Amino acid sequence: MTQLFTQLHNDDAGFIISAELVLVATICVLGMIVGLAELALNINNELEDVGSAMQCLQQSYYVEGFEGHHGWQDGSGFDDELEFCAGQCDIW
Repeated sequence: MTQLFTQLHNDDAGFIISAELVLVATICVLGMIVGLAELALNINNELEDVGSAMQCLQQSYYVEGFEGHHGWQDGSGFDDELEFCAGQCDIW
């Protein structure tokens, strides 16, 4: 029994493989954390661009009146004013 424990204690063949796996797994986890942080930053930037683009849409309409041989139709219109803090760089 003592010889078996001595043999197991001196056997380090599995230790090197497990140490390498721990090192590789640690590098992979750190790489995934950095990658996901960069992905979240880029998604936020793209959503900010979409929000800024939505503010720049033309929100007014205008229908010209028309006139024919026996009748006419008035036109209608709407002009949208720029809102406070509606610039492209106002979303942070």
